Amino acid sequence: MTKTKIAIIVAGGKGVRMQTDIPKQFIEIQGKPILMHTLEAFQRYDAFIQLILVLPVDQINAWQELCKRHSFSVQHQIVAGGDNRFHSVKNGLEVIPANALVAVHDGVRPLVSTETIARCFEEAEKYGTAIPVIDPVDSIRQITANGSQSVDRTLYKLVQTPQVFDGEMLKKAYGQNFSPLFTDDASVVEALGEEIKLVKGNRENIKITTGFDLELAEILIKSKNMKS
Repeated sequence: MTKTKIAIIVAGGKGVRMQTDIPKQFIEIQGKPILMHTLEAFQRYDAFIQLILVLPVDQINAWQELCKRHSFSVQHQIVAGGDNRFHSVKNGLEVIPANALVAVHDGVRPLVSTETIARCFEEAEKYGTAIPVIDPVDSIRQITANGSQSVDRTLYKLVQTPQVFDGEMLKKAYGQNFSPLFTDDASVVEALGEEIKLVKGNRENIKITTGFDLELAEILIKSKNMKS
């Protein structure tokens, strides 16, 4: 039986590192909020994918006003977030069926490619788990008790989203008690003893956190729009 495809988009940033009062997911790039670009990326992958947007309670009204102002037509369901990312994802999972393939994606990663999303869903359909990664290009040093030491960067990967899982597995994983060791969805699922499958991500799929990230995303989205 073909499983329903669902994407949970988690957006809870406050824009502190941007030095702005506007939540970072609401900052506009090329005429519309970052979060709209993100939702559109998943619609481009599959026009029928079910989109669940998890937002802090105090940001929901502002988002609905933005949707009206921009005549934003991408269908999505809004769910109130929790105290942290773990509990926000858990809240999103409560409104979806277990018989699904579920992607969890950062709301401020608007430049995820259709190809990356497709690879993640295809791998998760086969094995139950899939996360996108890219190779580090800089040298890496490990901090030690005596200072630091060089490490082999070929042994490391940089992790992105969307992270896609079998829905029943993901619900079970988020039934665990919260741990500070849970840094992403893969770490939550891994705590069940599940193997995490890696797929190729895309380097443009940056998480917009700082002012520099915002400037880079503006350039990349402008270039993308000019080509389309």
